[in-house]
Amino acid sequence: MWAIEVRDLTKRYRGNGFAAVDHVSFSVENGEIFALLGPNGAGKTTTIKILTTLLKPTSGTAKIAGFDVSKDKDSVRRSIGIVFQEPSLDWRLTGRENLDFHARIYGIGRREREERIEEVLKLVELEDKADVVVDKYSGGMKRSLELARGFIHSPKVLFLDEPTLGLDTHTRRRIWDYIRELNDKEGVTIVLTTHHMEEADYLCERVGIMDQGKIIALDTPKNLKDLIGS
Repeated sequence: MWAIEVRDLTKRYRGNGFAAVDHVSFSVENGEIFALLGPNGAGKTTTIKILTTLLKPTSGTAKIAGFDVSKDKDSVRRSIGIVFQEPSLDWRLTGRENLDFHARIYGIGRREREERIEEVLKLVELEDKADVVVDKYSGGMKRSLELARGFIHSPKVLFLDEPTLGLDTHTRRRIWDYIRELNDKEGVTIVLTTHHMEEADYLCERVGIMDQGKIIALDTPKNLKDLIGS
């Protein structure tokens, strides 16, 4: 069973008729790490917003864990985790409190919630900062906590929109390692957007290159690098 199935997905805006996503098709296997790679404005984030039910497609279909993103939004939302570019943590709360609040939204019981919080804090190496208010966190720590929050409810599919944007090289590499460890330990399917081939190469089994709303190439990082001569 495919974790994600996208067929002829299109998002066209009223007025100017601009197609932010233009007849895009791809599938992602269960347990795969897959990237949409391209410049700003290529359609990557719009595609992710459709797949996470935040934006309605103009036409085409998309299924997440077998659920249609247009017809069964609630089931899709229960099956996914999301980490977007823009920070959405409550900086007045501690790291632990942010995770607890998010876990409550998903209806996780107290005992399981406490165990799960410890698990994800350990994975992203924030155990010793768990009870510090997020306002005191570094940029890398905040991003790590965003990642932990995104998978605290054990989603089948985790979407990461530019997960290392604005981070220094050392912190970026550490986040990459967390993503790979999460995939290895929990088997979660991960879809990320990036404009760095290095990031896609390090993390992903396959990459779809997007430009002007279309996927113009889809293959392994190695084959794509051979194709473009880098």
